[in-house]
Amino acid sequence: MPEVIPLATSLRPESLSDFFGQTHLVGANKPLAVAIKKKHLFSMIFWGPPGVGKTTLARIYAHALKANFAELSAVSAGKADIKSIIEAAKGGDQPTVLFLDEIHRFNKAQQDFLLPFVERGILTLIGATTENPSFEVIAPLLSRCRVFVLSELSNDEISHIIDRALTALSPSHRHPERSRGIKIDPDTRDWLIAVANGDARQIINLLDNCFRLYKKITLESLKNTLQSRFLRFDKQGEEHYNTISAFIKSLRASNPDAALYYLARLVESGEDPLFIARRLVIFASEDIGLAQPTALVVANAVFQAVNTIGYPECAINLAHGAAYLALAKKDRSSYDGLRAAQADVKQFGNLPIPLELRNAPTKLLKKIGYGKGYEMYTDKSLLPDQLKGKNYLHEKKD
Repeated sequence: MPEVIPLATSLRPESLSDFFGQTHLVGANKPLAVAIKKKHLFSMIFWGPPGVGKTTLARIYAHALKANFAELSAVSAGKADIKSIIEAAKGGDQPTVLFLDEIHRFNKAQQDFLLPFVERGILTLIGATTENPSFEVIAPLLSRCRVFVLSELSNDEISHIIDRALTALSPSHRHPERSRGIKIDPDTRDWLIAVANGDARQIINLLDNCFRLYKKITLESLKNTLQSRFLRFDKQGEEHYNTISAFIKSLRASNPDAALYYLARLVESGEDPLFIARRLVIFASEDIGLAQPTALVVANAVFQAVNTIGYPECAINLAHGAAYLALAKKDRSSYDGLRAAQADVKQFGNLPIPLELRNAPTKLLKKIGYGKGYEMYTDKSLLPDQLKGKNYLHEKKD
């Protein structure tokens, strides 16, 4: 049985001339184009959403500079894998480029282990990440890499990639079963562009799978192949924060319908359920607080359930918690009081604590007045003298 090569593999560009997108990096006189032209080898990090060409650019760069190309995924790789590549690099005549996909998945110890080999030039590192490298990559390693931000592909670029994919779905010595001359109507093209959401790999795989299943490309066959709309957002990108913001603001507005909708978007986008659960725990104290103290108990129970169960069923627990918190009465007085007190701490610094409140474990401290006059139950202000009579907690009246 002949080997079936995935369409995404057969379409992968081998040079910048065949590469679509990222013109701010690969266009004339742009950084990567210049680096390749001048044979300048240096470590870098590609930061951008999935399917925009991070792996492909790394391969093109290494090939153009005649470097050995080693590829690892930080999800599954460990020190032993890096050691193996390092040993090969030390004994080779050509430079070695290590492409580390999802570099943000490497913990600090793993990144520390990698650092000296990058410093000494044994490896040229190309990291790829969908997360903000400022937060996910240790400072010493980040300082030795140039960060390039990759953008989602435009609709025109996705349209060109669709055309290339359709052309490739035709007879060849590798794919004799494919038919020539596949055409799609404008509505199907628009639908594909919308589903792609700037992700070339997503749309190439969809076309490939659709043709394998149905031997044709129509809007109906594509929808049957996809089954459900694929939602994606970069966890450090604008859409991530917009969706989280809409979710929290819907809870705050006591609007369970909107809260459940934005929760569904988070879930379908693959957001970490524990991240959502943590936000519910914070919300219970920040926005509900004294109005319904049991909200914190419920939110914490949701967090524990999510931690125990995981996806997909834990989405039910999240929905339960979100609906409960949306419908609960709201009171931000404890949160606002904390922020007001913090503002005074920042403004006045460490004001002297009243003597009566100070710890007096020795006779000397008692002699100089520590703890003198302390009453367990008193109406007196216990604040430092400069803040006497100040109120931080303004309880909400029903």
